[in-house]
Amino acid sequence: MATPQFEAESETQPAIDSDSDTGESSSNVQPPRKRARTDGRAAPRGVRDEKYYFADGSCVLLVEETLFNVHKTMLSRDSSSFAAMFDLPQGEGPMEGTSDESPIVLCGDSVEEFRNFLWAMYALPAELMIVHTAHADLSKLIDIARVSNKYSFKSLETWALDAIQEYMHRPETPPVPLALRNPLEPLYFAPAFKPGSGRISSLLRLAHLCNHAKLLGTMVALLKRLMVGSLPYAYLAMCLADELNIRELRGTAYLEVMQKTEVIARDHVEIPIITTPDDRGGEEDEDSPEITLAPDGRLVVSFLQKHRLRCGYHGLSQAWEHMRLHPPQFDHTSSCGATWHQHGCTQSWMEFWKEKSRSEGVLALRPADVMGRLRAIAKEFDKWGSATYMHHDCRLSAKRLIQEKLKQVEEALPDYFSEEE
Repeated sequence: MATPQFEAESETQPAIDSDSDTGESSSNVQPPRKRARTDGRAAPRGVRDEKYYFADGSCVLLVEETLFNVHKTMLSRDSSSFAAMFDLPQGEGPMEGTSDESPIVLCGDSVEEFRNFLWAMYALPAELMIVHTAHADLSKLIDIARVSNKYSFKSLETWALDAIQEYMHRPETPPVPLALRNPLEPLYFAPAFKPGSGRISSLLRLAHLCNHAKLLGTMVALLKRLMVGSLPYAYLAMCLADELNIRELRGTAYLEVMQKTEVIARDHVEIPIITTPDDRGGEEDEDSPEITLAPDGRLVVSFLQKHRLRCGYHGLSQAWEHMRLHPPQFDHTSSCGATWHQHGCTQSWMEFWKEKSRSEGVLALRPADVMGRLRAIAKEFDKWGSATYMHHDCRLSAKRLIQEKLKQVEEALPDYFSEEE
């Protein structure tokens, strides 16, 4: 395709006209203007990309103000959205995508995102192997996955997401000694990925958008670890769980916020104080959003979030009280029934539960901290030693029962933090 010519010669009149009689400048001087095109063609709609405007390209795309000329055969791969568009019947007038003056306009993409997407599409196998090395570019992989998802390049999307998943679990090279590690950082962080890098939210949203179960599980597990020692991360996890409706994250996030602070609805605050959540001195980013504190120090949340927290507190408190008054029941083992007095075995368990559920260590925790109280009881059970009236095999069953109750409460946490009382 011939390169369109831009004509920018100025008009023939001088920039300043002088009065022939007085020599003074005229007051109505006209600025230089571009000469109008006379070839009947419209002006190009953007600037050609330096790398992905191929001379033999067959489809011109406009992203922001940049023109890409690529091959229809490449865009039609993998039953993409482009393939379906190319099959549509053409109407009258200039066919879109055939020239710089009539490109296919792509909205919602940035030039850098689309350029990274084209890199993955045109890269040679040896070039693609970089994603498996320490030089992998996480930002580029995120762009590739997002654009591939948007235009239904499923194979390329899966490749990029799998590469991100591998990146997240890649060990550090060389490994950092344990004594020099930040205790707040999970051990599997890649060298280029740290908390506060501005990618946790992006990766969680991307994994949810693309329904990539492994990456979603990785990001949920990462947030669960980070929120334990940080109210900002707990608040971030709570907001993301609400935004994306992620059940496995919502219960844990709401519980962490409930245990760490008191809250107030946003509509009830007149003079909020904005504080930065990251107390480690890092720069603010999307993973460390500002949290709003009321003058009395309470965390400012939405009305719905406050309502859910209140429902969770009352529901968990009632669940613990019922559990305290009605000790969990276990089935006696066959060996207990043959060689032991089952009534004495049961009585021993009931007395243990009644005593330990009212112990100082348990009562020091909040009534709604059911999981914390169950863990405290489990520790007491390990220290209980031999019980005169409880069979050994039944003791093992009772220990497993406590762990099962812990798991049941954890799985049911999202139900407690719901809109219903």
